[in-house]
Amino acid sequence: MVTIRPKTVITHRMQAARTSETRIDLEVRGHAITIDERTESGGTDEGISPVETLLTALVGCTNRITHKVAGLHGVEIENLAVDLESNFDRRGTQLMEEVAVPFPSMTLKIEITTGADDDAVGKVKRDLAKYCAISKVLRESGTEITEEWTVKRP
Repeated sequence: MVTIRPKTVITHRMQAARTSETRIDLEVRGHAITIDERTESGGTDEGISPVETLLTALVGCTNRITHKVAGLHGVEIENLAVDLESNFDRRGTQLMEEVAVPFPSMTLKIEITTGADDDAVGKVKRDLAKYCAISKVLRESGTEITEEWTVKRP
């Protein structure tokens, strides 16, 4: 019998072209993405900023991994909403001084609707922090991420 092992390390590729000092257009797996700065920061506001792109990735990862670990633990999620509040130390991006931890703290407010019991939901909560890659990178860089969970029953 042949054992097939999944590929555990993959390579991501993307192409990007500068449009201006603040805007860059990327293509990732056929999807077009524009990253730009707000007009107050000298941009044209034609896309979300690099910082917002990182924060968006955290919210997306939170959604995906919550659903994956819920499935692992037999928890059916009927609805999920995520709100993110992040403190950002801009001194680095303003070229004032190097900042070791640009995001000192973040709060993720995660609201789920599920009929699962508290024990099963606790496993989902525990595993989210273990498996969300974006969360792990931020936490390892020194960012304190607080998760505030609200569990609604159908």
